[in-house]
Amino acid sequence: MSVLVVTGTDTGVGKTVATAALACHARLAGVDVAVCKPVQTGSADGDDDLAEVGRLAGVTELHGLTCLPEPLAPAAAAQRAGTRLPTRDALGAMVAAADRAHRLTLVEGAGGLLVEIGDGGTTLRDLAVDFGASVLVVGRAGLGTLNHVALTLEALAAHHVSCAGLVIGAWPADAGVIESGNREVLATMAPLRAVLPDGAGGFDAERFESMSSQAFDPLWVASLVE
Repeated sequence: MSVLVVTGTDTGVGKTVATAALACHARLAGVDVAVCKPVQTGSADGDDDLAEVGRLAGVTELHGLTCLPEPLAPAAAAQRAGTRLPTRDALGAMVAAADRAHRLTLVEGAGGLLVEIGDGGTTLRDLAVDFGASVLVVGRAGLGTLNHVALTLEALAAHHVSCAGLVIGAWPADAGVIESGNREVLATMAPLRAVLPDGAGGFDAERFESMSSQAFDPLWVASLVE
């Protein structure tokens, strides 16, 4: 079982693009890849992270469980929709059903690590604990990212969850001293696995493949699959 959890330090940090880039890189390297997004919100506005991953990465093994109409935090979106979030057991069963031998199964959360994605307060960290999975953390390049990343790493360590590394989800074309300084410091906090260009979510398939193929260390990606 090769499950890797992907979380963000916040919403809108490039988590879906990072998931797609890693899935694309793995696919191009000949790895069998599945992507799970247990809970999605904002479907009424056309938000569909799984479909976006499929479009960008060329991956067809896409698994979702709950889709909620309003673009809110999952607990609030579920309440307003008059429904409940899935149980921890249901979340785990979905991931287990998607995974298999010699497959890399990426599990993308909603927002940050401790956002409630399941009934009873279940979080993405809980899923990582249940599967003994490492967590790849996607963060921003700009001001505030050092604190957000440090808090996420601390929350992982508190439950003995391994950090698989960091990804900067949207590196600006006009990066200055702030972004460059943050990049240097982030690399001392955990392995910096990739720095993805801002706007990569708007690339066509060919350009996204080219970017993804160079974004990650192939040896690291190969090591993710048992």
